[in-house]
Amino acid sequence: MSLVSRFTGCVLALATTLPACAAPVDVHDPVMAKEGSKYYLFSTGPGITFYSSSDMKSWKPEGRVFPGEPAWAKKAAPTFNDHIWAPDIYQHKGKYYLYYSVSGFGLNTSGIGVTTNTTLDPRSPNYKWEDQGMVLQSVPGRDLWNAIDSHVIDDEQGTPWMSFGSFWSGLKLVKLDASRTKLAEPQEWHTIARRERPAFTPDLHGGPAAIEAPFIMKKNGWYYLFASWDLCCKGKDSTYKVVVGRAKLVTGPYLDRKGVDMAKGGGSLVIQGDRDWVGLGHNSAYTFDGKDYMVLHAYETADKYKQKLKVLPMAWDGEGWPTVDSAELNRYQSVRLP
Repeated sequence: MSLVSRFTGCVLALATTLPACAAPVDVHDPVMAKEGSKYYLFSTGPGITFYSSSDMKSWKPEGRVFPGEPAWAKKAAPTFNDHIWAPDIYQHKGKYYLYYSVSGFGLNTSGIGVTTNTTLDPRSPNYKWEDQGMVLQSVPGRDLWNAIDSHVIDDEQGTPWMSFGSFWSGLKLVKLDASRTKLAEPQEWHTIARRERPAFTPDLHGGPAAIEAPFIMKKNGWYYLFASWDLCCKGKDSTYKVVVGRAKLVTGPYLDRKGVDMAKGGGSLVIQGDRDWVGLGHNSAYTFDGKDYMVLHAYETADKYKQKLKVLPMAWDGEGWPTVDSAELNRYQSVRLP
């Protein structure tokens, strides 16, 4: 165990100008983007909490994206309480699209919306988020899927696709129209990953088929589908981990290292919890300045299993599969600036 993790997440700032003990960034479901020389981090929280940084380690809190609540939120999820889940940040032709989810906890009473901006810099005179409303909705009793945990990627032809989903019948992929705020018509849907759901599980229950948080990354002629398996948010009992499969087409099939389709339960382990970090997941993945990174949250044993931001270098083995060194979990320590 590192010295850092022994001190409940405080950063020992020897030979630096940082405070002797600085608070880490505690987030769930982190996603990032870079604009100019600044990195921006968005996460689950009231109104969507976000931060800025010049080095991906020291993060300045920037408040919340939504000063109030999305106008449509309680219509899609009547129990919505200002807690917006699982954002995804995407850029196209000079515009930023921030996708987000509202949901009843543990239910598929959910909806995915999107808000847009021309800049991520809250100090810019052009900074203004404009909510575009709901993109899609899941309705209990009608849908055996959950409208949450969205991620958007363009295919080789520039067509946008949204992956999303958790539990129930797994992870879905649906085509968006050119506005990137609505589904394309006629609608085109695919199941890209799922786990076994026992027969006769009531439709209103997610069941034990624990899979969520899809994120697709293009690299070296492949589409890599990352997903999180098992249970988050359970303290010492968290079993969250990241798995991957890959495909030549964005629509799949996504096969793991053994050739098993993720839509048939496949998925190769990328990184899982250890003694210091019992569970980790809900990752995103990026290339910044020619280097690849996996961004996720992890639960620290030494700090009562509190969730912490992790930005980890990601490499590729000789067969083209992503690898992440679990030792990086203790090496990376974020700092929350005043």
